[in-house]
Amino acid sequence: MRSARSRPALLAGPYGHPFHPILVTVPIGAWVTSLVFDVASHVVHRPGFLTHSSEWLIAVGVIGALLAAMVGFLDLFAIPSGTPAFRTGLVHTTLNLLVTAAYVINFLWRYGDHTSGTGVGIGRLVLSALSVAVLGVSGFLGGKLAYRYGVRVADEATQAEGFTPHGTRRSPPTSA
Repeated sequence: MRSARSRPALLAGPYGHPFHPILVTVPIGAWVTSLVFDVASHVVHRPGFLTHSSEWLIAVGVIGALLAAMVGFLDLFAIPSGTPAFRTGLVHTTLNLLVTAAYVINFLWRYGDHTSGTGVGIGRLVLSALSVAVLGVSGFLGGKLAYRYGVRVADEATQAEGFTPHGTRRSPPTSA
């Protein structure tokens, strides 16, 4: 994992505490909530406030996704190419870019349409639902990168500290 440590931590976050997983909570939360509002707009009596809120949650999610993507690219390029982790990272990145593009389209499709006071159109709702589904697949792959491959999380010696019984001292890892 030497190559993963050699990337600048200033923008991507220090090794073991990357910024990307923190930043992705913004688009995920905004987009899932916008889908909930879309569905709710078909249930309540006066749905205008929900359709308006959903529109702006999509915009907040797009901005958050662009910020998360910037540091995510730094994390991706810290992975040695030709590895299973790098291939997984490329699929994860591609899916996230597609989802972000879908939400940009969704926002433009909705922009200013909340003034009608009606529920979100079925096409927009379906696009949101499909986008959240693809986002879930991408999130699964992001979890695989962190939890299975340990990308930007910690090397084995650092991870071992968490499994050493309290009071037992381990010798520090030697640098090669």
